[in-house]
Amino acid sequence: MKKILGLLVLAVLIVIIGSIGCKQENDQQEEGTAAKYHIAVIPKGTTHVFWKSIHAGAVKAERELKESGLDVKITWKGPLKEDDRESQIRVMEDFITRGVTGIVLAPLDDAALRMPVKDAVNNGIPVVIIDSGLKSEDYISFVATDNYVGGRKGGQRLAQLLGGKGKVILLRYQEGSASTMKREKGFLDVLKEEYPEIEVVSSNQYGGATTESAYMASENVLAPFRTPDGELTVHGIFCPNESTTFAMLRALQESRLAGKVKFVGFDSSERLVQGLRDGQIHGLVVQDPINMGYLGVKTIVAHLQGKKVEKLTDTGSDVATLENMDDPRMKDLLEPDVKRWLNE
Repeated sequence: MKKILGLLVLAVLIVIIGSIGCKQENDQQEEGTAAKYHIAVIPKGTTHVFWKSIHAGAVKAERELKESGLDVKITWKGPLKEDDRESQIRVMEDFITRGVTGIVLAPLDDAALRMPVKDAVNNGIPVVIIDSGLKSEDYISFVATDNYVGGRKGGQRLAQLLGGKGKVILLRYQEGSASTMKREKGFLDVLKEEYPEIEVVSSNQYGGATTESAYMASENVLAPFRTPDGELTVHGIFCPNESTTFAMLRALQESRLAGKVKFVGFDSSERLVQGLRDGQIHGLVVQDPINMGYLGVKTIVAHLQGKKVEKLTDTGSDVATLENMDDPRMKDLLEPDVKRWLNE
């Protein structure tokens, strides 16, 4: 009996040792198959067309780098809503724990993401910032539109439409969003400096992170300027991002005011492009988000290879109008070929 028990114990030990050996072998295989350059790409949000375009650019860079012989993998993950600071911080912390090789981050708050970026750097993970600035110097490069210049372009377009005089509204986006805050400042500065006969009658309302909150804000900001017969006493409107632009367009359409007031927005989507074509939007300041995502990934990989990278890269902006929207270059910016890279 004792002999049988001894044999059973020995058999169990052999199984346990074997399973440990298999696990170690599997772990080694997983480590062996891990990409040399594992890049986390963290957007502000994941719902707007702009972020899908950033994603497409990151995938484009990944494929090109792989074709050149580099072992590169990107992982795309971010919060659903653009006001969820805690979620974006958790995503950062998760990637730091996982030990990714580098991070490309669009911080949704220029202050709240400072410590997570510092933590990444302290753990030997370099960070490239895209789209929106950070109140820190811990990143290796900032790849973005010059948002202040973009805001000035929006202001100049609206002023030209108004003949240099009239009353205008600015519907802001969200406090803490560095990119849109710079656009708003650029818009206000150019009107103050170059168009003294244009009066900004409202500039303290915020749309918030969703199109629904922005729609409510649009209704609220328009309300004081409605006449008894349903018209507006303002002549122009500027919105600094995709969600506020779409929300304002919707509010104007539902009030049958679309096209009656000069309206300039920022960024593009299928519905905004249609609004431009229909004469309900009179200008869209457009960025190049595919290029932004592309250069973000290319920059972090170049740094990891020991190459020198620029501290600041401006990805540019243009103003789309009814007159130029079908030009090949403008068409690419208004309707980026996201499906080519994301298989949507």
